[in-house]
Amino acid sequence: MNQLTGEYNNTIDDKGRLSFPTKLRTAVPGNVLMVTKGSDHCLWLFTADEWESFESKMMNNASPLKAKSMQVVRHFIAPAQPVEFDKNGRLSIPQSLREYANLTKDCTVLGVAKFIELWDAATYKEYLDASEESFREAAEEFNDINF
Repeated sequence: MNQLTGEYNNTIDDKGRLSFPTKLRTAVPGNVLMVTKGSDHCLWLFTADEWESFESKMMNNASPLKAKSMQVVRHFIAPAQPVEFDKNGRLSIPQSLREYANLTKDCTVLGVAKFIELWDAATYKEYLDASEESFREAAEEFNDINF
């Protein structure tokens, strides 16, 4: 499988169709991605195989008798929907998910290796600005990575 990496600035039209980066689209096997709510008010998009793995791991660790586990399942699994590329390479993002991520026009698309994040461009910039100070601390937690 090709790695889903890169940062792209694209637009979403009034009908919720996202112009999807060609480099990422050609790395997706098949013509469908699963889209769901992510963290920090972005959307996560998965290939079929990666979604199956993510969903399976999540459900294997969830219990319907534990409120916190159901809260996580309801956030990530319940709103998930398949979206298909049209002949122009666009994805139609469901209205409820566009509202969650505040997607109106300018978007940032991030390839994060195993999945893709879709952000409102202004929200992503705010996130980067707000997390700049904590980035170094977070990076230091990756102490097992050696070059």
